Amino acid sequence: MDLDLTSIVRRCTFGSIPRWPLLIGLVALGASTALLCVGTTLGLWIAGRLFQGVAAAVVWTVGLALLVDTIEKEALGEAMGYAAMGITLGTLTGPLLGGVLYENGGYYAVFGLAFGIIGLDIFLRLVLIEKKDALKWLHIGKLSAEPVDNPTQKQPTDGRVSLSGTTDERDSNGRKEHVATSSSTPRGDTIGDANQQMPRKRRFGAVATLLASDRMLVTLWAYFIVAVALTSLDSVLPLFVQDTFGWKQTAQGLIFIPVSVPHVLDPFFGYINDKFPQARRFVVGGALLITIPLFVLLRLVTMNSMSQKVVLCVLLALIGLCLAFLIPPLFVEASYVVQEKEAESPGVFGKGGAMALAYGILNSAFAAGSMVGPFLAGFIRESAGWSTMSWVIGLLMGVSAIPILLFLGGPIWKPMERHAESQSAEAAG
Repeated sequence: MDLDLTSIVRRCTFGSIPRWPLLIGLVALGASTALLCVGTTLGLWIAGRLFQGVAAAVVWTVGLALLVDTIEKEALGEAMGYAAMGITLGTLTGPLLGGVLYENGGYYAVFGLAFGIIGLDIFLRLVLIEKKDALKWLHIGKLSAEPVDNPTQKQPTDGRVSLSGTTDERDSNGRKEHVATSSSTPRGDTIGDANQQMPRKRRFGAVATLLASDRMLVTLWAYFIVAVALTSLDSVLPLFVQDTFGWKQTAQGLIFIPVSVPHVLDPFFGYINDKFPQARRFVVGGALLITIPLFVLLRLVTMNSMSQKVVLCVLLALIGLCLAFLIPPLFVEASYVVQEKEAESPGVFGKGGAMALAYGILNSAFAAGSMVGPFLAGFIRESAGWSTMSWVIGLLMGVSAIPILLFLGGPIWKPMERHAESQSAEAAG
């Protein structure tokens, strides 16, 4: 369902108005949240969560695709760092704010915050200036700032109006418009015929092209693992501190602060990715390897003492720092894969491109990890305990560093060739 949805979103986004899919997604997100708020049966809650997931997929996919389409390639990593910071902080601080509000304000206070954030987001989408509109105003400003120094456009001194320059320009513009029209019409017919003759191939061909890339596969796997780690902590950590330290809802929410704070550095890590793109595989792979001892050391926290609480907070902060290193390079890598495929085979994704589709697939990987993480962590903790759960998650992340080191940014045994392809893709863009 997620891939079909993102395919539809891709068609809508790269049409004429990318703002409307965002607005529709946010309105649907508000409606699904209202369904959860007033629901009193399990069926309504399940329907609300499904509806909420679909709406969130639209907002997430279109938002990132719009960001990639707007930001220059040289600053894409830093911009993705801000996006990663927002997504991760939202995921981790949700339990914190929800726990505090629920304990102090009650059930409806939690939903009041959610409705307020959605309303603010809708307002920001309404005042959004799209790239195509901004370019028009920038072009008009540039033309008005240019001095008029063409002598053929000046009126002669005898009072007669000279139209030669204007006529020449009209003829030239007319010829250009005729050429553009004649050249674009057959191409549009060709694209339309291809869509009519091979709708199924066009729908799934772009997905198959992206998934055939080793770079895209390792990016999806890495983002899947990040989601598993985040949602494992999200689901198990509050229960652990409740059983071990006797903490209530407010304290259970506050335990996510050490994991969340390092993500304010996501834009900085994205900036590093922009400056040193060849080091991307080593940054991501190294961060995954470092998480092994950090997750394993969580097994040391077993008693209700101040020293144990400090150890837990320090380990969580270091885990959050490693995750902050991971996410911005993965976001940028997805856009690099699309550029690489388009440079190898121009027009392979059709007129609209595949940027939204790539981030839709990335969102699918995160959604899959978000489903696996709570089940995996909860099952292991219930059956084998906190200690076993911690080293299993650490081992899973550490093993994932191997394909990352080998294939992120292209096969490690072909660094120069892949670097040249990246440069050609940037030149084409």
